[in-house]
Amino acid sequence: MMEHHQQVVQDEIVALIPSLRAFARSLTRNPCEADDLVQETLMKAIANAGQFTAGTNLRAWLFTIQRNTFYTLYHKQQREPVLVVEDLPGVHVKPAQEWSLKLRMVEEAVGKLPADQREALMLVGGGGMSYEEAAEICGCALGTIKSRVSRARTALLRLLDSEDEHDFLDDITGGSRRSRIAADDADRRTPRIQ
Repeated sequence: MMEHHQQVVQDEIVALIPSLRAFARSLTRNPCEADDLVQETLMKAIANAGQFTAGTNLRAWLFTIQRNTFYTLYHKQQREPVLVVEDLPGVHVKPAQEWSLKLRMVEEAVGKLPADQREALMLVGGGGMSYEEAAEICGCALGTIKSRVSRARTALLRLLDSEDEHDFLDDITGGSRRSRIAADDADRRTPRIQ
């Protein structure tokens, strides 16, 4: 019976790896560091599996481990001297598709958010967690998480120079809603020659 329970927990952990990776990328803003953070999180979770209470929220437990690990590593790095290396020249290819450009813009904008807002937005918006779960992971009040997510969304729209999320996406799919409505109105007013 114990082996079956361990297998179920292991399967649940494996299913959560993509969400852990996404959250780690939002924290580190670096794919390699994110993978290292996920690995460190999983190692700590396995080493402390006996501390996990069956029947509680495994996802919240793992995300809390990851968040605490990130901040521990972050504070450790702040104490270490930094070696500055100039950017190396390389081949830079612009993405061929506009979606790639938009995604890069969103990633850069998310990276500019304050850490607490970025974390809340990625847990709720990117990780699909409830506000309650995000508040538990971040160790703060429910209202604080809601406020952080709201401020993050507002800041993202400002950073992306967009009035709302639809305008930003509509640029890809054929212009903003306002420009399509204006074009439709102009078409209706233009007399048609038959």
